[in-house]
Amino acid sequence: MTKDQFLTRLLSRRRALLAGAAAVGAAGTAGLFAAGTGDTPKRPVLPAAGPPARRPLKPSAYRLQPLTGYGPPRAAPRRTLVRHEPLLKVSGRGRTMVLTFDDGPDPRYTPDILDTLAEYDVRAMFFVCGEMAVDNKDLLTRMSDEGHTVGNHTWSHPLLTRLSRGRIRSEMERTCDVIEEAYGERPQWFRAPYGAWNRAAFQLGAELGMEPLAWTVDTLDWTAPAARTIAGRVENGAAPGVVVLSHDAGGDRSQSVRALRDYLPQLLDSGYHITVPRRHYA
Repeated sequence: MTKDQFLTRLLSRRRALLAGAAAVGAAGTAGLFAAGTGDTPKRPVLPAAGPPARRPLKPSAYRLQPLTGYGPPRAAPRRTLVRHEPLLKVSGRGRTMVLTFDDGPDPRYTPDILDTLAEYDVRAMFFVCGEMAVDNKDLLTRMSDEGHTVGNHTWSHPLLTRLSRGRIRSEMERTCDVIEEAYGERPQWFRAPYGAWNRAAFQLGAELGMEPLAWTVDTLDWTAPAARTIAGRVENGAAPGVVVLSHDAGGDRSQSVRALRDYLPQLLDSGYHITVPRRHYA
């Protein structure tokens, strides 16, 4: 066989292979168009060897559900411990103190106290009674706007140790509802009227998500002493972690208002940081 004959035969075989490939492609294309026009294409012959072709998976509902393995883990629910006695002091860095005001809000005295706190850019705690709060929700809203903490002081300021468990819950729960409506969130702290605690109060307070907070320094302003006497009690009792008890309702509190204007700048000048406590969850 000459060289020219060999090349002629090689080119003829190559043309035959290309023609066969083109025919297979044309048949596949014709099958696709036939499926789109309603004609039934001829089923291709399966290869003699090897596993059968797998059908494409149909979409299913589970593919639309998020996988539980992705995303941030859910935080465990916060739990409030049941205490056997109230907290008397707060923890904090340096010379930290907390000012608390009970029995309000009272439109005659609470706004003046808020004005003084705002003048010195200080945050305080207000333990409010539900029957006072329900008629003065604007003051609770202002407390929220200005960064103060609002606690639960029951609805009608009763002596809890003389009430049934159901009545204690009602006193606390109704006040929680009013605070949430006006303040924007449910209270995290509660204080028993007259400082009279019992086991039911601690348990129910914890069930409602509240910590019991008492006080370290009692100004005894409810006895209506002179403003200078009230201020002197605060200044003499000042120490890191101290919680001061005063009142913004429940009687004539004009002396308490004047006393705050006296002792607050003195505490700040002495290097005390007046703040509100933070919760520590289990």
